[in-house]
Amino acid sequence: MSWSRADVKVGFACNNRCLFCAQGHKREGCAHVPFQELVERMRQGRAASHELVLTGGEPSLHPDILALVREARQMGYQQVQLQTNGRRLAYASFVDALIQAGVTEISPALHGPTADIHDALTRAPGSFRQTVAGIRVVRSRGLPIVSNSVVVRDNVEHLVALVGVLGKLGVGQAQLAFVHPVGTAYELFDRVVPRLSDVVEPIRACRKIAARYRMRLVTEAIPLCFLRGMEELAVEDTIPNTTVIDLDGMPFDYSMWRPSEGKLHGPPCDACAAKGRCEGPWREYPVRFGWEEFRPL
Repeated sequence: MSWSRADVKVGFACNNRCLFCAQGHKREGCAHVPFQELVERMRQGRAASHELVLTGGEPSLHPDILALVREARQMGYQQVQLQTNGRRLAYASFVDALIQAGVTEISPALHGPTADIHDALTRAPGSFRQTVAGIRVVRSRGLPIVSNSVVVRDNVEHLVALVGVLGKLGVGQAQLAFVHPVGTAYELFDRVVPRLSDVVEPIRACRKIAARYRMRLVTEAIPLCFLRGMEELAVEDTIPNTTVIDLDGMPFDYSMWRPSEGKLHGPPCDACAAKGRCEGPWREYPVRFGWEEFRPL
């Protein structure tokens, strides 16, 4: 299979401690992958990809992040996205250095519309203030912003306000990603994971708010039967073919893994008209909650 995007994990050090972190305890095993190893991994990804995503952990904390971006552009990557919690973006000089090095897009993470909500989820006091300031800095530099917000039990009722904040900040695309119950999110499953049926109406309202700001809104990991009448929000059809190079340095085809192993179809899906194009929920969800909520299209 030919990939068009490489996702390289640069290490798992992070200055947040999110309740829903999918990486879990990986930070205890490797804070930063050595520079030269990452160069080799980026070169490996470049063989089949024109786009690169640098992620972690928190990639902005890697001591060689600017050099990694420069190396990526010299290898011929046409686009380099930094997937970040956004806190270091509050420093304008750092954003300017990223742009000079060759970053072409920023993907910051905001999980609540206020400091009380966001900081409680990240378990990092002051993180909301820094991330919002960082988005403003990036916006002032004209760099494309694709935000990501993880949908969890404690922010479902605040999603409309959150999308409104992102719209006011000038974000071009906002993604609402249903929490993947692995890592810390699995350990705290009952505290973190909402019911899919509870997110339907908030997302419907978010859709109206996003339209008001002319901001593209997408969802991830929300099956189409919960997006009736707003199926266009599902991002899965437009995610580039992606190879992930994780901590062990071994590439794997995420675009194949996600629908075949990461997610699951159940009995209601057999009669659903969307089965061929809907990936279903993260497999951990029906294992815990069952299939009663799912209604075939």
